[in-house]
Amino acid sequence: RATPSNSSKHFQQASHPEQRFRSTGVRGKERAQCNMSGVKKQRTDLQKSTNVVYQAHHVSRSKRGQVVGTRGGFRGCTVWLTGLSGAGKTTTGFALEEYLVSHGIPCYSLDGDNIRHGLNKNLGFTSADREENIRRVAEVARLFADAGLVCITSFISPFTKDRNDARKIHENAGLPFFEVFVDAPLDVCESRDVKGLYKKARAGEIKGFTGIDSDYEKPESPELVLKTGETTLNQCIQQVVKLLKDQNIVPSGVTEEVNELFVPENMMNLALAEANTLPALEITELDLQWVQVLAEGWATPLQGFMREREFLQVLHFNTLLDGGTINLSVPIVLPVSTENKDSLGGSDAIALVFKGRRVAILRNPDFYEHRKEERCARQWGTTCSQHPFIKMVMESGDWLVGGELEVLERIKWNDGLDHYRLTPRELKQKFKEMKADAVFAFQLRNPVHNGHALLMQDTRRRLLERGYKHPVLLLHPLGGWTKDDDVPLSWRMKQHAAVLDEGVLDPASTIVAIF
Repeated sequence: RATPSNSSKHFQQASHPEQRFRSTGVRGKERAQCNMSGVKKQRTDLQKSTNVVYQAHHVSRSKRGQVVGTRGGFRGCTVWLTGLSGAGKTTTGFALEEYLVSHGIPCYSLDGDNIRHGLNKNLGFTSADREENIRRVAEVARLFADAGLVCITSFISPFTKDRNDARKIHENAGLPFFEVFVDAPLDVCESRDVKGLYKKARAGEIKGFTGIDSDYEKPESPELVLKTGETTLNQCIQQVVKLLKDQNIVPSGVTEEVNELFVPENMMNLALAEANTLPALEITELDLQWVQVLAEGWATPLQGFMREREFLQVLHFNTLLDGGTINLSVPIVLPVSTENKDSLGGSDAIALVFKGRRVAILRNPDFYEHRKEERCARQWGTTCSQHPFIKMVMESGDWLVGGELEVLERIKWNDGLDHYRLTPRELKQKFKEMKADAVFAFQLRNPVHNGHALLMQDTRRRLLERGYKHPVLLLHPLGGWTKDDDVPLSWRMKQHAAVLDEGVLDPASTIVAIF
């Protein structure tokens, strides 16, 4: 069915290739070679190939998986991102690709716009062309998956039949297929509208635009739904990674880069209201420092204060063993008295209170014996009570309570130094802004002396000799509990500033941040 055109606009590529509409589309088995204005048309009813025989590979998937990527094992699969234009498919797809590759998982992202610049540039937006577009993409994704890569596809793919066909292509090849619905309401997608496509569709300049005058059939039972209008990009990535972990695609040793435990902003009012109704546990300043460590992600992958199983793993093996081997030699625990245990033992959640302020919620609390002597003997090799921290342990509660932590606010100490207390994510952003290609860290609880300075200067020199262009020093003084006779933090920070001012360390390539 060919429609005459009195304007070339029907044949111009729209700014968003996946939404381009051709009024001269071919349907069924028509093979017209040109329309009434003489312009050649695309043939979409391609003849099926005959007299071809599938040839089996000599290399098995398991063998291929041993050499593809840095983590052994076959991990080939397809993560199919579907949703409205502007829902966040491309953003999520490329961010997920970056995350997986940075963790040694071979991965490749196929994007709707990019594919229509090459493989599918001869396809328009008729129903037949859209179906062929998705079929080709599914076949390419299958090849990537068969090669042992995690293939991420970011396509509107509005029709259930096309997505089901893509799934069947993978199932017939024995490859995992995960449909992920990138679910953002139409008004949210329109408010984003970076390319101005919704505005054009509303004005009638683009016809057949999904969500406006062309239907989007929502997935009925996707493996995962990402609410991109309500959650951050990092949270979405972690949800997909969790799905891949649960399906044994991503090995358990791959952990979140930074696992923050703050309550999301959109859930804060509910969490605060709930915290005010929960039984309260008063915590010490040292406990609050551990809340800060956990909340900011320094103890990733911990989800809160250690339960007994985690506590014993750290004591005996200096590692966390569930979900992979994670180096961690310091117990991060919350001591409580027998009185507190008895009064809070039946609670599903507890509010942690510091100086009358509710700072966090501890979910599913698990009370267990505080093996003080064993803890000290294994951690320090002695039980001598003259050791200042051992003295603190011995005087603390006879029980420990573990559980998942939801922190209600960023911990601040209001001592004039909070601007130095950068979280892991904030530090990573600063490294990025400084174009760091290497980071070397020096953590100390004393002022910088000449030996320290020589070590840091020499490390920078050696990194430059190795070819690094922008090595950055993280000078990381300890800001929590230290011995009573240590130099106070405020004076140490003044001395660190003087070291930079006098050029002993290069201020342009140094970050000073309190841990």
